Amino acid sequence: MLSLAVKERIQIVEVAPRDGLQADPADLSVDQKVELIERLAAAGHTRIEAASFVSPKAVPKMADGDAVMAAVPRSGEVSYSALALNQRGVERAVEAGVDEVCGVVVATETFSQANQRASVAESVQRWRIISETAKAAGIKTAVTVSAVCGCPYEGRVAVDKVLDIVGELAETQPDELVLADTIGVGVPTQVATLFEGAGERAPGIALRGHFHNTRNTALANIAAAMDNGVRVFDSSLGGVGGCPFAPKATGNVATEDVVYLVHEMGYDTGLDLGALIDTTAWLETQLGHGVPSLVAKAGGFPDPG
Repeated sequence: MLSLAVKERIQIVEVAPRDGLQADPADLSVDQKVELIERLAAAGHTRIEAASFVSPKAVPKMADGDAVMAAVPRSGEVSYSALALNQRGVERAVEAGVDEVCGVVVATETFSQANQRASVAESVQRWRIISETAKAAGIKTAVTVSAVCGCPYEGRVAVDKVLDIVGELAETQPDELVLADTIGVGVPTQVATLFEGAGERAPGIALRGHFHNTRNTALANIAAAMDNGVRVFDSSLGGVGGCPFAPKATGNVATEDVVYLVHEMGYDTGLDLGALIDTTAWLETQLGHGVPSLVAKAGGFPDPG
């Protein structure tokens, strides 16, 4: 475990504006989404998943991605990413001026059909096209292998099955390869095995973790991934959101909870925990309901004074 005197960086990719809001019952306006992004940037975020360029029929809450990207602040200090699942999606992302394009390949056939209406092999081929288009436009790429710890339709997922997909995707040389526990069933031993294997199958490619807290294991899984050298993680302000195509898969891990954990472990994130907590309180008023984050309620380490 790292000494508290050392300030190695853990990078947080904030996914609330996209992965968070896409599954929330509230329907925020473009102005509200842009204000959320502005507040996240003010709290120190330098990587924000701002939009999604997928079918508006499938994910109606993300239909305004073009308008959101047209209105976000462009200081050069924040890298904006967007989800794209096919050729048209990546073309729209390029036109909108995103800095990073993210794709998804689901680890199981049934979930892949529910999520993307495509087989795993078809999704891999779609990613190859997305990757080529993004790279030709000078845009960074990241691809997520989803449901690596378990599937709501097929149950447990074999490690070798996940790693075979990782190996295929590594051939496209993405800037990052993300392993996602989409339904929040993973545990630290499983996470350690997956990331160790991914490092062997995708040498030289940065790895990132995406954990849902559906069963209260996300923070433990993040710590396990950190022990295996992972230094970049997705999280969602307040813990909002989930996957609309996975039954009961609510619960992105809360940004404030992750920041508290890694700060207390002696790492730096560049994020202001107090500002994040304040932004969560603001977000609750916009959504019209509370959020799962515990640190947003309890605050940081208590001041005995």
